Amino acid sequence: MTAATEEDAAVFLSVREVEKRFGSFTALDRVSLEVRRGEMVCLLGPSGCGKTTLLRTIAGLERQDSGRLHADGRDISQLPPQARDYGILFQSYALFPNLSVADNVAYGLGRMSRQQKRERVTEMLSMVGLDGSQDKYPGQLSGGQQQRVALARALAPSPSLLLLDEPLSALDAQVREHLQLEIRRLQKQFRITTLMVTHDQEEAMVMADRIAVMQHGRIEQFGTPEQIYRRPATPFVADFIGQANWLPFTRLSGSQVAVGGLHLEIQPDESDRASGRLFCRPEAVQLFSDESCANRFLARVVDRIYLGDRYRLALAADALPGQTLLADVSSQAHERVASLDTQDGLWVTLPRQSLQVFA
Repeated sequence: MTAATEEDAAVFLSVREVEKRFGSFTALDRVSLEVRRGEMVCLLGPSGCGKTTLLRTIAGLERQDSGRLHADGRDISQLPPQARDYGILFQSYALFPNLSVADNVAYGLGRMSRQQKRERVTEMLSMVGLDGSQDKYPGQLSGGQQQRVALARALAPSPSLLLLDEPLSALDAQVREHLQLEIRRLQKQFRITTLMVTHDQEEAMVMADRIAVMQHGRIEQFGTPEQIYRRPATPFVADFIGQANWLPFTRLSGSQVAVGGLHLEIQPDESDRASGRLFCRPEAVQLFSDESCANRFLARVVDRIYLGDRYRLALAADALPGQTLLADVSSQAHERVASLDTQDGLWVTLPRQSLQVFA
């Protein structure tokens, strides 16, 4: 490993066994997290899971009841917010309406000379695509433009850490998608260590190097978007990220289970639990399988939803009474389904490598 690679892989932010309580409510339950230098990590979860409290604790806006925080080798556990060297971007933009765009961006530049501030403001506004907007006021800008000004202000002092608290949730879909890519581009270009809070799973998947999925003040799983999606560690993660099929099973052997009237092959797992649920993503369900495929059975299409680049089919099978199986298929596969007389059903396969066992 080269020196540069070692530096890239070094831990920049370390959260160790942090607890935070509000009266009898535990907002953070011994949370530990490590963010590498130059990495973007998303804290993802539903409202009330503790993600914003964790971000505010790292920022020093909340004081933890126990645990330690280290940033760039410094213990910042007890430091005031102004001594922690971060930029922060809120959902509400928090721009000063009575200050010009230039003055908003220059607000945190401290002891720079007037000329240095002017040059820095010009550089920052150019970076976020707002050249020539120095003399405008926030009220003259769109929501997306205001958020760009807020981002320029957060980055202007060259902070070592960027904290983003649901910064795009108030924007419409098209602007939000554009700024997701823009923030990701700037973050990579300047190698800014970034921690972002979001409740939007698609936003986390697009923007993050790694995702920490939170629930009830704890981190349920921390990994790359692909790891989180393909091999969820808990039923909550499996349900929260993407769509899921759940099939109750009874174990017959180490590698075979009974689901309704079906006997399905699975990958042998260490738990060897007698019963539980099988998890499977809709895109893993295969249609038109041949006789050599294991886990093959007949199913009928009972509903379909057009999703633009694919269709989501709802399938029912006599062998799975009371169960609806979701299958995501390409437009070409859907055309083939539509052209067939499927009153008697079509052959469906659940590949054993796509089936994951949960209690």
